Amino acid sequence: MTDLRLLWDALERSPACLVRVESTEGSVPREAGAWMAVLADGRIVGTIGGGHLELQAIAEARRRLAGVPGPARPQASLRFALGPTLGQCCGGVVHLGFECITAADRAPAAGLAQRLAPRQHPVALFGGGHVGHALARALAPLPFALTWLDSRDGVFPQPAPDGVACEHSDPVQQAVPGLAPGSRVLIMSFSHAEDLDVVAACLRRQREQGDLPFIGLIGSRTKWATFQRRLRGRGFAQAELDHITCPIGVPGITGKEPAVIAVAVAAQLLMTLEAAAPGSG
Repeated sequence: MTDLRLLWDALERSPACLVRVESTEGSVPREAGAWMAVLADGRIVGTIGGGHLELQAIAEARRRLAGVPGPARPQASLRFALGPTLGQCCGGVVHLGFECITAADRAPAAGLAQRLAPRQHPVALFGGGHVGHALARALAPLPFALTWLDSRDGVFPQPAPDGVACEHSDPVQQAVPGLAPGSRVLIMSFSHAEDLDVVAACLRRQREQGDLPFIGLIGSRTKWATFQRRLRGRGFAQAELDHITCPIGVPGITGKEPAVIAVAVAAQLLMTLEAAAPGSG
């Protein structure tokens, strides 16, 4: 369950003080937008990076929940210098916002969900086999909006991982034109023939729209060499084929267990986000 869902459930039973990273300077443990909620019943949901900063923020949040006056109130935001005042080696500055909330703030009109929800990057996962199941579990808590597709009935878990949309498509490649713009695509169906059709559909979409930043195919270099010959026979140029990543997963992780592959692929997808971020190399 995501932190936001945990917070929603927790607010049913307890008010909370929301602590958000509003801005930062220099080296800090978490980015602007990170949050945690300190509940009146003692529970904590989320994190702003741990360490002494989080301990101080929790203490401040509990004072506000209890209505205890302090030297900094009624300011909604406080500045924390990590090195001089908190002894944290990263040494930057974090500006934290504090806001007491209740169950009423879950209403759409309050806008709280929109403020707290992380940006979700679309991912399309083709294949409901063992690796697909491991990947769906690995990606669910990460900043991805996952659409999971298969041509077979009864392959998806019930219930699906939180936030994962499961879709049946037969033939499965017909789903490619309807993928969200900017989707990162992972292809690992139950058959090489189906994999090939999905890759070809992705290449056609990339040729027409150019909006699939990552297309990854599970398999060996031998599999990809065979696929390249067949795709060239379908009229695709080598420059188009170079957009496909195969094998998938960060280099150096050689384990074949589904959970190991899932971690390697999830890390690779996160690296594509870093590479696409403004100001990255």
